Amino acid sequence: MNPIIIIPARLAATRLPGKPLAMIGGVPMIVRVLRQAEAANAGPVAVAAGDQAIVDAVAAAGGRAVLTDPNLPSGSDRILAALEVLDPKGAHDVVVNLQGDIPFIAPSAIASCTDLLAAEPSCDIATLIAPETKPADRADPDLPKAVMAMDEQPRRGRALYFTRSTLYGDAPVWLHIGIYAYRREALLRFHAAAPSPLERLERLEQLRALEMGLSIWASVVDSFPISVDTPSDLEAACTFAARL
Repeated sequence: MNPIIIIPARLAATRLPGKPLAMIGGVPMIVRVLRQAEAANAGPVAVAAGDQAIVDAVAAAGGRAVLTDPNLPSGSDRILAALEVLDPKGAHDVVVNLQGDIPFIAPSAIASCTDLLAAEPSCDIATLIAPETKPADRADPDLPKAVMAMDEQPRRGRALYFTRSTLYGDAPVWLHIGIYAYRREALLRFHAAAPSPLERLERLEQLRALEMGLSIWASVVDSFPISVDTPSDLEAACTFAARL
């Protein structure tokens, strides 16, 4: 396999405007994500930026960024637009979509997504899950949950469904982490399809892939990484960075 990691980013976040350039311990958040992706050693890394200011910040940090149309509707649209510039001949057969708001994601976790594609031939899309941290996680609509058929190996399994709804029962509840490693042909199929009924219902685009018949597998990581969506999340991230 020959993966490439692309991080979509734009400034027009509704809950935290300017989020990619928010400073965490003196470093823009998008640069922190870039550094974690580079440390994974899973392939070249680039940012698919919806704004010139993001391109400038990445370039100042020595990274690569591609300026895309700011009006593109989704991260996958932005990734494909950047991919046309970065790899027009299709040399990279795996495309990793890494969200730009998880500044402390472990490099080993990123690598585990591409490793899962290599290990499981039936997998079209690989992602990550982590165990719930507290009972309230089960009812939090901002924490999408994965319903899993776990493999014989307890560290990976096939996703049956994703939901924002409350889950019940004694089995572990798995929280979904926003990273996807696509086989390139799966990404192209996914992008060409219209949003599906379940996707619109749950506001989770990975459900489109499941409704299309694509297979999503997930690797288990020990803990859910800090995700920055609100000012309070940013404050928590800054506090965490100060302890590093």
